[in-house]
Amino acid sequence: MGTGERAEPGRLLGAGRDADVYALGGDADDDGGWVLRRYRGGLDASGEAEVMAYLRRHGYPVPEVRPWRDDDAVADLVMRRLTGPTLAASLLAGETEPREAGVLLARLLRRLHAVPPRSGAGRILHLDLHPENVMLTRDGPMVIDWSNTEEGDPGLDRAMSALILAQVVVGDFGVPREAVPAVRAVLKGLLAHAPVSRETLAGALARRRANPTMTAVELARLDDAVALVWETRGPAG
Repeated sequence: MGTGERAEPGRLLGAGRDADVYALGGDADDDGGWVLRRYRGGLDASGEAEVMAYLRRHGYPVPEVRPWRDDDAVADLVMRRLTGPTLAASLLAGETEPREAGVLLARLLRRLHAVPPRSGAGRILHLDLHPENVMLTRDGPMVIDWSNTEEGDPGLDRAMSALILAQVVVGDFGVPREAVPAVRAVLKGLLAHAPVSRETLAGALARRRANPTMTAVELARLDDAVALVWETRGPAG
């Protein structure tokens, strides 16, 4: 690819709430290939790519990225294709023990917050780290979807992950109800190693309320999710 032409997607590989992932540059089954992640709303992914490249240089487990921009279009995110299930799929298949999944999320958060800050604003935060955004590859877990990344208080990052898990437990997130006890155990494992405070939980709540992708049903159960986090929490952080 070169300046002046936009990366053209191939076969659709997956879709999230606000972005689609396509094969790029060859056979979609080639685990050495690349994929293109394109936001439906036209979000510019150049900042996301810069953060991922910075984290990768500091040894954090993120996919290799190739940012892309031309003169007429916002940047897509081009990254190395990962092979393996998400942590969520591994949990649903019974291949990962739920509490250990929570411990893994806590470890990934702790490792992220140990990366030297890019500026004086605080540590790099993911702000959407949950089992769907962790890929279990042959090289170890990889963290994806950095569209919400900011710099700030690590406690907010821990609280966001906990609140998202709690929302799955108390509400309708498309997760089979028989899987809810496992998600509750993930939350317990996370909070045992990634404590939250009332202040950081309040900050996470405010952000979730302002999230435009949240449904009315999800918004209505947010207070229940906050209560669940507080009941389940580890030592105050």
